[in-house]
Amino acid sequence: MKKKIALLLALALVFGLAGCGAKEEAKEAAAEGEAKTFTVGFDAEFPPYGYMDDNGEYVGFDLELAQEVCNRRGWTLVKQPIDWDAKDMELSSGAIDCIWNGFTINGREDDYTWSYPYVDNSQVFVVAADSGIATKADLAGKTVGVQKDSSALAALEDEENQENLDLAASFAELIQYADYNTGFMDLEAGAIDALAIDIGVANYQLSARGDAYVVLDETLSSEQYAIGFLKGNEELKNQVEETLNEMVEDGTFMKIAENYSDFGLVDSVCLGK
Repeated sequence: MKKKIALLLALALVFGLAGCGAKEEAKEAAAEGEAKTFTVGFDAEFPPYGYMDDNGEYVGFDLELAQEVCNRRGWTLVKQPIDWDAKDMELSSGAIDCIWNGFTINGREDDYTWSYPYVDNSQVFVVAADSGIATKADLAGKTVGVQKDSSALAALEDEENQENLDLAASFAELIQYADYNTGFMDLEAGAIDALAIDIGVANYQLSARGDAYVVLDETLSSEQYAIGFLKGNEELKNQVEETLNEMVEDGTFMKIAENYSDFGLVDSVCLGK
């Protein structure tokens, strides 16, 4: 009887240890699975950086870059459209790994862990070609649209830029939109006289509208785009940067930019120049 009990105890110990080992292996596998998933948060209505094409697929310059990074690192890319107003909550909760979508460093330098800049961008005004508006001064008394929490809005509200504050004060009204598609609809309908917007997005929108709209020569501000990671997440930032460097060195980065040459991205990219 004692021998049987000892045998049973020994078997229990063996199976117990095996079970613990299986659990540890499962944990390691799960951890590896998480490491291979890269979730990019983006505004799905911000072409040419991130948007939905005619086939219902999420595409864009930034998403192509992210896909190439994932391909090279063996990660699975998750394209996660987000409400731009909720981007910080999405990042801090872990729902996304980064914000990669024409995301401006300027004014946010201490809020995120940033990659190095990859696009030099400007904020401009789009108006109807027959509007009679040729300069920023002509916007006095006009109704101007802008996206909420955008770089253009930040430029108009920049307390250190008196010229922009005076410009904004001269508007009859400044209307904020959740997305630029809605803003362009109002511009086409004549509900607003001008739209303050990123030059890349402006070029994309105008390419589909012929000569009906123009970009004013005077810019509102200039800025740089980078990838925003959760503050302190240096490891992930370094991994992405390392792969971007490889893409620059072998020419892949510029080849992807050339896919969007109609929107001025070849001239705007600054990485590797």
